[in-house]
Amino acid sequence: MPPTRLLFDTDGVVEPSLAGVPLDRLRTMLLAPGMAADKRDAVWRQVVLRARRDGPGWVVGAVGMAMPGLRRAAGRLAAGYRGDSEDLDAELLAGFVAALRTIDVDAPRVCGRLIDAGVRAARRVRDAQADRPVGGSGTPGPSAPARPADHPDFVLARAVAVGVVDADEAHLIAATRLEGATLAQAGERLGLSVRLASAWRTQAEGRLREAIRAGDLAFVALRPRRRVA
Repeated sequence: MPPTRLLFDTDGVVEPSLAGVPLDRLRTMLLAPGMAADKRDAVWRQVVLRARRDGPGWVVGAVGMAMPGLRRAAGRLAAGYRGDSEDLDAELLAGFVAALRTIDVDAPRVCGRLIDAGVRAARRVRDAQADRPVGGSGTPGPSAPARPADHPDFVLARAVAVGVVDADEAHLIAATRLEGATLAQAGERLGLSVRLASAWRTQAEGRLREAIRAGDLAFVALRPRRRVA
């Protein structure tokens, strides 16, 4: 789910012109059958630019906005794969996040090309697994994601994807730990007092630390886990 507290002004981008649209509502608008492709691209162009300019909060938002497409791509990648497909999911998400920094926002299919970048990254892992000798169990084991696992944007995006923290908690951590905002400033954006914002952050960071230590963020499932017979 994309952060509900990150807001997008649609004026001059899509109709109707609205101020302060939450990203979950914006995603619904973009998925409507009547939404023109150029309008979707106009919105995604701004989302990508915000992710580059405003940091991890909007990176998490971009992941949430693209989650329906990411889940579909994850399902296609997992088809016929004999190993644990969570490593493919992690690379899919990592490739998407990495492409936010480099993608040409003026070309068509902004979101589609971001997902394509993630798919290419995941296919490299899948192909590498296919080239490995099969072990005694008949199933190749998971491989660690090729991209740095400790990049803050990626860690927060994965944490939201698997439910370790919610989107508002990720935004609070990103704003105060990575973007230089005070608890008062970040709390005001979320409608929280300083005391409550501090408590939220402490609890969320505790869950995040435990998940990292346990390795829960190493492999991210973007669809129901497939049972291996």
